[in-house]
Amino acid sequence: MPEPERRRPVRWRPWLRALHRDIGYVAVGLTFVYALSGLAVNHIADWDPNFDNYEARHQVAVPLPEDDHAAADKVLAELALTGPPTEVYRSDARELSILLDGSTLHVDLDSGVVLEDGQRPRLLLRIANWLHLNRGKKAWTYIADGYAVFLLFLAASGLFMLPGRKGLVGRGGVLVLLGIAVPVLYVTLSGGP
Repeated sequence: MPEPERRRPVRWRPWLRALHRDIGYVAVGLTFVYALSGLAVNHIADWDPNFDNYEARHQVAVPLPEDDHAAADKVLAELALTGPPTEVYRSDARELSILLDGSTLHVDLDSGVVLEDGQRPRLLLRIANWLHLNRGKKAWTYIADGYAVFLLFLAASGLFMLPGRKGLVGRGGVLVLLGIAVPVLYVTLSGGP
């Protein structure tokens, strides 16, 4: 009687590794966006992650016209700034304030000294923060949810990539427990919710 043919075990780890690798590649771009934005937003008390605040000092020729709007036009022309001001007003008898989109000019009408303070957007970081904070963007919610599912898959599939002592039943399991312990200890020691 012939010996029954033995079924070879299904080799699922190579398939898991391939899927893990490909999904990981897809997630890389989003991971950069979320990680950089997360670092920036975590330190919002130390700096403005969306704008670069600046101050500058300029000099314009005096005397300036007595009419506030005429004086503002002359200052803007001398500083080669385009676009109409959003507001022009006297801060006091001898100081004219000119509000522009993104900056304010404080003009000393006697000396012609102009102090400028304003902000320039941090282009890439501002966009990353806008996406990360996901305010009022229903379509982006679906992308962010898909990304979260990818991360969950990557975390779960990573648990089973290696068999034996280096995998989940050995060293990997200890490291997983360490990763779980970090937020648990933090919440416990900080008196969290």
